[in-house]
Amino acid sequence: MDGLTRRGLIGGAAGAALLLSGCGRRSESASEAPAQPRRGGKLRLGILDGERSGNLDAHKPLGLGSTIRGFAMYAKLWEWDDDMMPQLALAESVEPNRNASAWDIRLKPGLEFHNGKSITADDVLFSIRRITDPQLASPYGALVSPVDRDGVTKLDARTVRIPIREGHGFVALPETWTNFGGIVPTDYHPVTNPIGAGPYRIDRFEPGQRATFKRFDSYFKSGRPYPDELEIIEFKDQTARIAALLAGQIDLANAILPEQAGLVRRDSRARILVSQTNGWQSFDMNTKAGPFADVRVRQAFRLLADRDELVRRALQGEGRVANDLYAPQDPTFDHAIAQRKQDLDQARSLLKQAGQEGLRSELVVGPLNVAPALVLAEQAKRVGIELKLRQVDAATFAGPAKTSWAISSGGTLGVPWLSTALHIDAPSAAANKTNFHDPAFTKLFGQALAEPDLASRAQLVHQMQRIQHDSGGLLIWGFANTLDGVGPRVGGIKAERSHFPTWRFDRMWV
Repeated sequence: MDGLTRRGLIGGAAGAALLLSGCGRRSESASEAPAQPRRGGKLRLGILDGERSGNLDAHKPLGLGSTIRGFAMYAKLWEWDDDMMPQLALAESVEPNRNASAWDIRLKPGLEFHNGKSITADDVLFSIRRITDPQLASPYGALVSPVDRDGVTKLDARTVRIPIREGHGFVALPETWTNFGGIVPTDYHPVTNPIGAGPYRIDRFEPGQRATFKRFDSYFKSGRPYPDELEIIEFKDQTARIAALLAGQIDLANAILPEQAGLVRRDSRARILVSQTNGWQSFDMNTKAGPFADVRVRQAFRLLADRDELVRRALQGEGRVANDLYAPQDPTFDHAIAQRKQDLDQARSLLKQAGQEGLRSELVVGPLNVAPALVLAEQAKRVGIELKLRQVDAATFAGPAKTSWAISSGGTLGVPWLSTALHIDAPSAAANKTNFHDPAFTKLFGQALAEPDLASRAQLVHQMQRIQHDSGGLLIWGFANTLDGVGPRVGGIKAERSHFPTWRFDRMWV
């Protein structure tokens, strides 16, 4: 939260106040963009980052700004559709074998990189080997760590075979490779040769300040992108960025906080685009040690939570209630599981059965998770529980101590079910804060990873979701909307279930 107190790109809060009060209102409404796509002009996105260590690395981006720049520079075999599910992009076809232990991936014909070089199978092999290279040590390499990087092979100029280590099934390959799976040439280097195949090629990069890009005319989506140039400008605080949006200095401002959105909604010079995403908010309970090792205590906390109040107060109404399960957009999701309702009497009964009446516990929160924790602490008092909040910095919150906390705030983006589980609470999850381990769940998860047939896999996922809902460690109370600020010149942007309408650089025009 210290980002709100630092000086911004255009002079911090003081400069922002001058802009907000002194530049007046434009005569145009916030809908002057042409209805049909047109070429030309410059699209300008303002982001909150300002990290001097930011980079252009396709496979090891440092900070959010680097990830956003990657969406402009790099194209992938798959990309996210509007519902946050993977769809083919550079790939023409993708065929897993019977148990998804090997994948044959064929590129579309005639693909080019920014430097005019043809994209071939050799580049795909180089890219998957690079992201999984231990020397690169990309944290995102873990997402595709099941790939046998030494066994990947070229079948022909446009086709590769990707085997999975030890012959295990890995049907989640598309959804785990999409975010950071930029295909780059075999002579790629993020500093001396940052070449990709995305809609824009880099023109100039000033870490912590801005990056400018030129349209890539041989982009694989014919006729796109539309603007001649793209500029991504980094700000240090929300107030300065909103002031720049209202002053017409930028066209887009991604991920505006609910408490800041009113400044835009009250002004005709821009608008708020609301995307009802599946990004979720949670409280993560330690199932291994302490009071939450008793499933009755976990059930009690899920029953004491007033989810409507959490959405109304912690998200200022910008979201919807959740049911302790993630990825409702996934076609394998079990929508038949009844929504859990607040039941204070049952919560008290469970706490009494567990010998935890009058429970006292520390609730650990990160830099940006205070509001939900304050609301939950109030709600817990209604059944005699006292939660003492302890706020830690971002490094501590993401550090190794997180698995030792009794209960802590959590949540993440709304990606598909298997890839979320692989990160959060599956047998080998990289960030299993809840220490959740269930033998039946583990067996079913292995079967699901090896089941390419959607209907058969859905049956397995339904069984796992019942286990999660009954005895898991996640109190997932809500899904948060993504709020984006949009200036009057921008066309082609629309609300979607993903978190990044403002990063769809091949869709928008000015």
